[in-house]
Amino acid sequence: MNAPFIPENAPFSVEQRAWLNGFLAGMFSSQDAGEVGQPAAAKPLTILWGSQTGNSEGLARKVAKTLGGKGFEPTVCDLGEYDVAKLSEESLVLIITSTFGEGEPPDNAAGFYDWLLSDAAPEFKSLKYSVLALGDSNYPDFCKCGVDIDLRLKALGATPIVERVDCDADYDDEFEAWLTSVEEAAGAATAEAAASEVEAEEPAYGKKNPFPAKLLNNYNLNGEDSAKQTRHVEISLEGSGLSYEPGDALAVMPVNDPEYVEDFLKAAGLTGEEAVEGKTLREVLTENYDITNLTLKGLKAYAELSGSTKLKELAEDKEAFKGYVWGRQFIDLLIEEPTSFESPESLLRLLGKLSPRLYSISSSPNAHKDEVHVTVGVVSYDAHGRSRKGVCSNFLANHDGSSPVRIYFHHTTSFKLPEDPTTPVIMVGPGTGIAPFRAYLEERDATNASGKNWLFFGDQHAASDFLYEEQLSQYLESGVLTRLETAFSRDQEKKIYVQDRMLEHGKELYAWLEQGGHFYVCGDASRMAKDVDSALHQVVAEYGNKSIEEAEAYVEAMKKSKRYLRDVY
Repeated sequence: MNAPFIPENAPFSVEQRAWLNGFLAGMFSSQDAGEVGQPAAAKPLTILWGSQTGNSEGLARKVAKTLGGKGFEPTVCDLGEYDVAKLSEESLVLIITSTFGEGEPPDNAAGFYDWLLSDAAPEFKSLKYSVLALGDSNYPDFCKCGVDIDLRLKALGATPIVERVDCDADYDDEFEAWLTSVEEAAGAATAEAAASEVEAEEPAYGKKNPFPAKLLNNYNLNGEDSAKQTRHVEISLEGSGLSYEPGDALAVMPVNDPEYVEDFLKAAGLTGEEAVEGKTLREVLTENYDITNLTLKGLKAYAELSGSTKLKELAEDKEAFKGYVWGRQFIDLLIEEPTSFESPESLLRLLGKLSPRLYSISSSPNAHKDEVHVTVGVVSYDAHGRSRKGVCSNFLANHDGSSPVRIYFHHTTSFKLPEDPTTPVIMVGPGTGIAPFRAYLEERDATNASGKNWLFFGDQHAASDFLYEEQLSQYLESGVLTRLETAFSRDQEKKIYVQDRMLEHGKELYAWLEQGGHFYVCGDASRMAKDVDSALHQVVAEYGNKSIEEAEAYVEAMKKSKRYLRDVY
């Protein structure tokens, strides 16, 4: 058959029509008249993800969806569930992983990370791979987990088909560029297998188009004598079409404080009226650029522009940079090492984009229809002769409801309540770490879940820092909350923390674990979460009559079965 299969008036593009004609011609042409040709077999592709909040998992599934229609047979796997013995047998692997805390791998990637960097890992001379590393350049150990995995695979003989890409908080463009490079390098088909496939309709509101929500309520949870300010913020979802589950996070798009913007402009020697990006410089600095965080990348760029020897030396010494950056913001560079800017663009090139802030949701949609609540610790302190304020926490704290708050939801598949409502739940959440557990308790109450609930909460003083005390007391009285252990560190001479309460009640805590209880932690990653993890190991060892190695294996098994979950930052 010499004529094309697909006529010119068919509803396909020129490229799609050409590809389909070639595909059909291949099917119906063979050396044997009765034989029908088959399309080429799909190439196997393994996509591994490591994630603390769900970003990497979402991107991994997006890669699978994209490449699955282009000649590949993708398998998506949680790094915590992946059999490392298979890695030497793989032909093509894509690894997408985040970094959290002080350069640590996410919980589900820790086992793979430790194994790969150990002497137990074999050579991978036949393996082709690429790494997409997610991170936050506000931290000195930017993308460390992905960097370490990439360097180790290279050292063991694996070949990158695309060099590692390190993504900052706003990673969409970098991800798309990486995926395009991977497609080209891996030999993806140039046309979709299903030319008539209709793209899924994009939701009206989301990351690319945040919903302009109305702020309904905003008040301080701390007493007058507290050293802290913790805001309870209620936001309307009416008309958004958005939905969430307990365990998800709310992304808030803040704007910079106008007073700080003026100080920044003055330090830069600019008026703010300069035209740039179709607006005034003042407007884009207020709405679009991160003018507070001082990152290593920003310091290096500023050192180059200013010619400062001091800053160039700091940029080459990571430990010195860590010491210098504490308590400082970008404005300190402008003041301490002043330079002139030939144009507003030359200033903007030094700055990152203003990114959304994620807050653990502290409400259940079944308890608060068309609303979402967050619990926000307001950041405010003095350092190096200046008053410092957290961008988003102060934006929310000072918001009077007269203008919209732009929001969207960050969904996670990991930090969730057990599917079985009879499962016991143990929650450890000091300070603002209580947020998701207020949501959990509201959800367990609203759905009449019969499982036991045990909360460990701590803060500085019972009189001024007992967040949601009235609601928790009501849950205790009604039986929704089975047990409540509190640890107010400064109400006695010797400081007491939530991990101390865990050890005090270790026997019953271990009994709950043996009953299949799920163990959740939310809050500070650098100190609290590590101390709680250590206490958990001690409880398992002592009351389970186990050795240190057996206790480690027990806790690791809890992680793998999704019974030990952390939302830490």
